[in-house]
Amino acid sequence: MAAETRTPPQAWIDAGLRALAAGGPGAVRVEALAKTLGVTKGGFYGHFADRGALIEEMLATWERTSTGELIVSVEREGGDARAKIRRAGMLITERVLAVDLAIRDWSRRDPDVAERLRRVDNQRMDYLRSMMREIFADEDEVEARCLLAFSLLVGKHFMAADHGGRSRDEVTELAGTLLLKA
Repeated sequence: MAAETRTPPQAWIDAGLRALAAGGPGAVRVEALAKTLGVTKGGFYGHFADRGALIEEMLATWERTSTGELIVSVEREGGDARAKIRRAGMLITERVLAVDLAIRDWSRRDPDVAERLRRVDNQRMDYLRSMMREIFADEDEVEARCLLAFSLLVGKHFMAADHGGRSRDEVTELAGTLLLKA
């Protein structure tokens, strides 16, 4: 008789993050996730005490992948500060960004999520500042360029404006070039 295959906890976490990105925290429901995974919800409770425990693991996973793991990945490839800044921006894939935007929205209604987002944004900004300091000496300029770069990464997804025949990616690339020009 074959051993029963259990759905690993990471599968529940990943499904939860996809549901969060698609529909916000209300979409993270054990029964719906089980259906998405093609399993019964009984297996969920072998890994998590309740929905709150899953959400905590989802947020911890998001935090880890969007800070420490991202930084390790950028640093592993090496290069100068400009190359690292560009690579960090490129590693924020649409999937990662969708979760990030959902968490930003959620943080407006949940102070615990807001505090976690603040911690993540501070880690990201600290890393960006460290790279910008390799390019620019003036601390005011470093801070302003970091704010502009981070605002571009997040804010461009909320804009519906056309760009005079250019694609959003083309204009974003141009903005990045201008931000990193000495």
